[in-house]
Amino acid sequence: MLQLPELPYPKNALEPHLSARTLEFHHDKHHAAYVNKGNELLQGSGLENENIESIIKKSYGDSSKAALFNNVAQVWNHSFFWHCMKPGGGGKPTGAVADRINASFGSFDKFVEEFKAAGVGQFGSGWAWLVQNGDKLEVMKTPNAENPLHHNKKPLLTADVWEHAYYLDFQNRRPDFLSVFVEKLINWEFVAKNLG
Repeated sequence: MLQLPELPYPKNALEPHLSARTLEFHHDKHHAAYVNKGNELLQGSGLENENIESIIKKSYGDSSKAALFNNVAQVWNHSFFWHCMKPGGGGKPTGAVADRINASFGSFDKFVEEFKAAGVGQFGSGWAWLVQNGDKLEVMKTPNAENPLHHNKKPLLTADVWEHAYYLDFQNRRPDFLSVFVEKLINWEFVAKNLG
């Protein structure tokens, strides 16, 4: 059974950068709908007893399970995304994360440039990611519900660039949303916990 997790902070905690209204729609409506539809589609799929990561990997690329993949992967993506933000977040990381970003990208600014370009350049709906691929950190983008798990890369950070993630606050200004995400919202402690 898929579950809708509680947000790790009150709905107004990310204001003025992301409004309580955005989180209310995004979490209580969009994320909840993926949970409900995913649970409905899991019935009789043969994957009911698998964990969510396993369902994602086993349903990816199977056209008969495309709707199941889309909903279950979106449950996972959103659950991960909420933890990528925190009140008073953003700015430059420190410690091991900063060291790995500098080693992989040359500088924090270069990482930011690549991350924002991935988010802005994702045509239509999708996600921008910071991932670990072996010893190296990389930026990648994925369309729709796709994520790094089925590409055998370890997710460290994501920004949701579906319009429902930012439209109430930023309208069509996706680049502005991504700038605010990097400068004011990223939870670098969560990224550090994911780092292998």
